[in-house]
Amino acid sequence: MEKRNKNDLVRREVVVTCAGLQVREAAEGEAPSRTIIGRAILFNTPSAPLWSDEDEEAREIIAPSAITKELLDGCDIKFTMFHDRQLILARSKNGSGTLTYTVDDQGVSFEFDAPNTADGDKALELVRRGDLAGCSFMFSTHYWDEAFVTRSVEVRDGRAYITYTVKAVTGVYDFTLAADPAYPDTSVEAREFARDLREAAKPEDPEPPKVDTEKVTAQLREMRNAANTKVFV
Repeated sequence: MEKRNKNDLVRREVVVTCAGLQVREAAEGEAPSRTIIGRAILFNTPSAPLWSDEDEEAREIIAPSAITKELLDGCDIKFTMFHDRQLILARSKNGSGTLTYTVDDQGVSFEFDAPNTADGDKALELVRRGDLAGCSFMFSTHYWDEAFVTRSVEVRDGRAYITYTVKAVTGVYDFTLAADPAYPDTSVEAREFARDLREAAKPEDPEPPKVDTEKVTAQLREMRNAANTKVFV
């Protein structure tokens, strides 16, 4: 496998359970609300597994330092449905647009009015019914640079639990309403990313044992002497 450089920029999608995802209630006498609210990013909360088997499980968490209001205000963030960038519901470009957000010590909350389109109506109905129960968001970072992402391992009952903590990101690209927030992304890109992480975590091949040449030479001399010695019966 080609060794990753710490400056390699990686785009990642983190899947989380979206706290408080709902359609805001309308005041008495007002028309039914079309405002969808919830949290797109949760800080210090384990993601769905990057991989999981009988030997180890790996997850990632987003540290509060990674996402700031200033960072988001410099991004072009599209709010989509089902990870499909054609199904756009709202957008914030450089801090302005139909998508609004706030950042606090728990994460990033969002709010937008669903558009008067077939996609907007569909999103409203699915959120009201509870069929869409989570969110994911896409970001980029330098995953092999410890200034951006750190790795820790805890072993319990013979199984390794690995945590990648994202401390800084370079950009946020979208928020998405997800039908299955509890499951990891199974795309080819996600699998290849998990494979690269597992390979990078393996220890380097150990150095060959140092040979005591003098000792080996002495042993060979003794063997030769023994072979040349006549044995009398």
